[in-house]
Amino acid sequence: MSPSAKVSAIAKGRIKALPRLGINIDHIATVRNARGGEHPDPVAGAWAAIQAGADGITAHLREDRRHIRDDDLERLQALCSNENIPLNMEMAATEEMRDIALNLKPHAVCIVPERREERTTEGGLDVAGQHNRLVPIITALNAAGSRVSLFIEAVTHQIEAAARTDAKVVEFHTGSYAHALDREDQKEAGAILTALKDGAKLAHSLGLEVHFGHGLTFDNVAPIAAIPEGMELNIGHFIIGEAIFVGLEAAITEMRLIATEARAT
Repeated sequence: MSPSAKVSAIAKGRIKALPRLGINIDHIATVRNARGGEHPDPVAGAWAAIQAGADGITAHLREDRRHIRDDDLERLQALCSNENIPLNMEMAATEEMRDIALNLKPHAVCIVPERREERTTEGGLDVAGQHNRLVPIITALNAAGSRVSLFIEAVTHQIEAAARTDAKVVEFHTGSYAHALDREDQKEAGAILTALKDGAKLAHSLGLEVHFGHGLTFDNVAPIAAIPEGMELNIGHFIIGEAIFVGLEAAITEMRLIATEARAT
């Protein structure tokens, strides 16, 4: 079956489209903000991703607004609602972000750690250490109709802590796995992959849906996509970067094919 035929089969339900593929469009906004103005528009990028078969759109409204802006998020919510595509808002556990999410009411909210000095989100949320701070935010978001995800490392005490909140989803940080492969440290990458597999089994047994994200590329995604408990991959930087050379549709199509074939084998 050709790549285009496989994509068509996935869309028509003849091939099971798991894991789902969420596209993070933050770095379209990064390019826009580097020069100012309105182009390229991340909402136009989200529309193109949806047309290319994305199962969801992710956008991180950071406290410093370094890429996604408040009006971007509002327009993304309108687009996703019209297209019946879930919007996943990534945010820090702050009162400001909680209030924005409660007003916006996106389909999903992923709570992530955030430090102003970091280039991108690195590492997982300390759910165990911040339980009392997180639970009221999670409860409020649930009441507003948003499905809450916690971005964590695949370690037992954080998974168990996540299960003691009202969150329905954990997204495991795959950045360390990706970085180990970049360093060609197969031993460390293998150990991290084992931890991700074990963590997925534990989270699933505790009633949590499992997602994966951060640092995933064509070259490293297959072993992650093959983890049977994983229901969703959220990928941004690599997809947007690859789209510069091959276009957004081609980049999303290739990522979907790799992930689908990994799950099927």
